[in-house]
Amino acid sequence: MEQRSFGQTGRSFPILSFGAQRIVDEHQCTEEEALKIVNRAIDEGITYFDTAPSYSNGQSEERLGKALALQSRRKDVWIATKTHDRTRDGSLRLLEASLKRLQTDHVDEWRLHNIMTLEQLNQCFAKGGAMEALLEAREQGLVKKLSISGHTNPNVQLEAIDRFPFDSALVALSAADHFIYSFAHEFLPKANAKGIAVIGMKVFALGKLAPWYEQALRYTLALPVSTTIVGMESMEQLEKNLAVVKNFKPLTDIEQLEFFKQIIHLANPDVLRWKATEWMSGQWYQRT
Repeated sequence: MEQRSFGQTGRSFPILSFGAQRIVDEHQCTEEEALKIVNRAIDEGITYFDTAPSYSNGQSEERLGKALALQSRRKDVWIATKTHDRTRDGSLRLLEASLKRLQTDHVDEWRLHNIMTLEQLNQCFAKGGAMEALLEAREQGLVKKLSISGHTNPNVQLEAIDRFPFDSALVALSAADHFIYSFAHEFLPKANAKGIAVIGMKVFALGKLAPWYEQALRYTLALPVSTTIVGMESMEQLEKNLAVVKNFKPLTDIEQLEFFKQIIHLANPDVLRWKATEWMSGQWYQRT
């Protein structure tokens, strides 16, 4: 697989990374299968794994931890997890629990999870906010790199990287996201200029782009990102993704135009739920 540098960290990763949100019962993935999928991914060269304590009440982290412990593979991978709490104390409690479930003494990357609004960003940066937890944890060696994620409003993440030199940012970069509140158009250029590693997500738009599977993955991979995480709940999905990335070529201009013509109808808030006022509102988020 093609490797790309990860911002200014001195590390590089394959263009395909592992979203561990789906290796859980909720997505009909058994623990036995989860352990096999994770270790197969590592065998194929995937080294970046993304998870969070909120994914199935910690089951994602727990299974990732078990999979890595099974063959003593913690040293072979980079683990990114998150805090969805906006306070210092709450975030530190989440981190303590994450480390236990992941069976590790540190995580390589810890990020503010899904910061949608400037109000939420302000909460994190306020006295007693989550940023204090990120900085303390890094100072103590419990985390190595600091990050932020966002699905909704590029302006919020642009403000965030102006306020603090985050090492990375995880943002929504599906082909359907291309048409409105586009991180590809608005966030990527500035993040790249600052040397911030950008990780793509939401590649298949909650499955709505599945009929265009290869085109959707090739679109995101061709963006100037460090890597792209894809959720995988079965060995079949892992192998399908590997087949695309091992023979990866960006879409040509004509291919991309034809692809966009076929999917433009999906640019609505019922499909792009992360860009709606509420998850199921059917109304576009009104950004500031």
